[in-house]
Amino acid sequence: MAKIWCPIISIPMIVGMLACGCASAPVAPSAQVRQVLAPTGTLRVGVNPGTPGQMIRDPATGEVKGVAYELGKEFARRLGVPFEVVVLGGNTRFREALRLGQVDFASTNATPARAQDMDFAQPHLEIEAGFLVPPESSISSVAEADRAGIRIGVTLGSTTDALFSKELKNAVLVRSPTIDSAIKMLAARQMDAFATNKANLFEMSDKLPGFRVLDGRYSVEKVSIAIPKGRDQGMPFLRQFVEDAKSEGLVDAAAKRAGIRGTVNELK
Repeated sequence: MAKIWCPIISIPMIVGMLACGCASAPVAPSAQVRQVLAPTGTLRVGVNPGTPGQMIRDPATGEVKGVAYELGKEFARRLGVPFEVVVLGGNTRFREALRLGQVDFASTNATPARAQDMDFAQPHLEIEAGFLVPPESSISSVAEADRAGIRIGVTLGSTTDALFSKELKNAVLVRSPTIDSAIKMLAARQMDAFATNKANLFEMSDKLPGFRVLDGRYSVEKVSIAIPKGRDQGMPFLRQFVEDAKSEGLVDAAAKRAGIRGTVNELK
C-alpha cells in the first residue's frame, strides 16, 4: 500500500493542508490552563444521576452513559488529567458545589440566575421543556396546565421551579428533591403533571406506564458546560472543546447512546 505524505507547510498554505486531510490534532493545554481547570490534579465532574443528559447506568449491561458523563470523561482526557465523578443529587447541591469550587465541570441549563454562581461555555444541546401527565389526565396541552386545582410538580431549585414560581397564576407547585422522588409522587397521584425538559420527561415516562409527554413546550433549555467562577483563563480551552465535541459528533453520539429525546434539532 502506498504511503500518503503530507508535507510540513507554512501558515499561508493551511487551506491546502486541510484539503489534503492533514488537519492538526487539538492543541494541548498549557500546565497553567490545566491547573486552572483541574486544580486538584483530577477533573471532578459533577452529575445528578438518573437522567440521560447527566448519567445513567444500563440495567442490562451495567454500562454507564449520559452526555455530561461522556463529555466530562473526554474533557479530562484532552486536559491530560484523571477523571472523577462526583454525585451531587439535586439542583440545590449542584449549584452549591459549583459555587464553592467542589466540582470542576458540570452540565446544566444556562440561565442568568445560575450564571451568578458559575460560568458557562456555549450551549451543546437545546432541549424542549414540557409536561408529563398520567393516563387519566384531562390536560391535553401545555396551555391547559395552569388551572385552579392542578398540582404541577417541579424539581426543587430547578429553572422550571424558578420560572413557574413567578409565572403560574392558578396551578399549585409541588416540589420534589429529585427526579426519582418525582416518579414516585406521580405514581401515587400526588402530582397532576410534572414539568421539566423532555429528555427527562421521556425517561420518566418509560418508568410510568400510560403516562404521556404532552406536545408543545413552555421553554427551551440551553444545556451548557459550567465551571466555577474565577477560572477565566481556562475558558478558551473549554469553549474550543465544546466546539470540537459538536463538530466531531461527540455530543450527538453521547446523546444517541443515552437515548435522549426531545432535542430541538430532533424536532425540526
